[in-house]
Amino acid sequence: MSLPTKLFPRASFPRIARNTSRLFSSTSRVNFENILTSKPEPTVSLITLNRPKALNALNSALFLELNEALKQADEDKEVGAIVLTGNEKAFAAGADIKEMKDKEYSAVYQSNFLENWQDMTKIRKPIVAAVSGFALGGGCELALMCDIILASPSAKFGQPEINLGVIPGGGGSQRLTNIVGKSRAMELILTGRMFSADEAEKWGVVSRVVGDGEGQVVKEAVEMAKVIASKGQLSVQAGKEVVNAAYELSLQEGLRFERRIFHGLFATKDQKEGMSAFAEKRKAQFTHS
Repeated sequence: MSLPTKLFPRASFPRIARNTSRLFSSTSRVNFENILTSKPEPTVSLITLNRPKALNALNSALFLELNEALKQADEDKEVGAIVLTGNEKAFAAGADIKEMKDKEYSAVYQSNFLENWQDMTKIRKPIVAAVSGFALGGGCELALMCDIILASPSAKFGQPEINLGVIPGGGGSQRLTNIVGKSRAMELILTGRMFSADEAEKWGVVSRVVGDGEGQVVKEAVEMAKVIASKGQLSVQAGKEVVNAAYELSLQEGLRFERRIFHGLFATKDQKEGMSAFAEKRKAQFTHS
C-alpha cells in the first residue's frame, strides 16, 4: 500500500539521487515506461523501478512491466541472477493509492486484484533486492518476494496499510509473520510503524545492511548476483527451490524433498564437472547442463 504523504511531509524525504541504472549499459528488449532494465554484468540483469515522482508507487502498469522484465531475464540463458532496485529515496513507497481508492469490492474480487503480484515468485532464477529509502506497504511486500534483500542504512520498511483502513494485500501479513514471528508482525501491522534497516537485519528481514554511499547497495547486490551467476544455474535454481520449500513443508517432508533434488543433480553434467574440478584443484567450468 502507499505511503500516506500527509503523515510524512515532503520536506522530510532525503534528496533524490541520480538513478543508479545509469551506471550500467542498457540492454532492454522492450521500451518500458515504468522500469529500466540493464546488464551491469553479462550474467546479471538489473531492473530499476522508475516512477520517481510517485516514489516508485506500484500500479498495475508497472507490475505488468516488471513481470515481463523478470520473465525475459528468466528466459535469458546468459543471465544467472537478477537484481531489483529503486532509487536512493524510495525502493517503492507502496501501491498506487490513486489507482485503488475508488475501486469497489465486486471489482477487486472478480478481477482477483493483486493476484499477478505473485507471478514473480514463479521466477526460477534468484532475485536480489537492493533497497534504499522507503520500502513500505506494497514496496515492503515486493522486497519480501525477492530471494535475498540487501539494505542501505537509509532503508525504511513497514506495512502502514492500517492507516488507510485496510490491511496488507500483497502477502505482507504472511511473509512478514514467517520471518519476524507473530507478536512482532502484529505490532508492525496493527500500528503501521516503520522499522529501520538495522532492525530489519536484526530480525532477519534482510540479509545484511551495506556500507553508506550513493548506489552502494546496488553495487553490492550486483556483485553478489555476479557471484551467484558464476555457479551452475541448475544447482542455483535447485537451491532456491529447496529453501522456498522449507516454508511450505514439514521438516520430514522437506528433508525428503531436499534429498530427492540432491540426488537428481547427479544426473547433470555440472555435478560431474564441479566434483571433478574440486578433486583436480581447478576452477569448475559449468555448462548449466
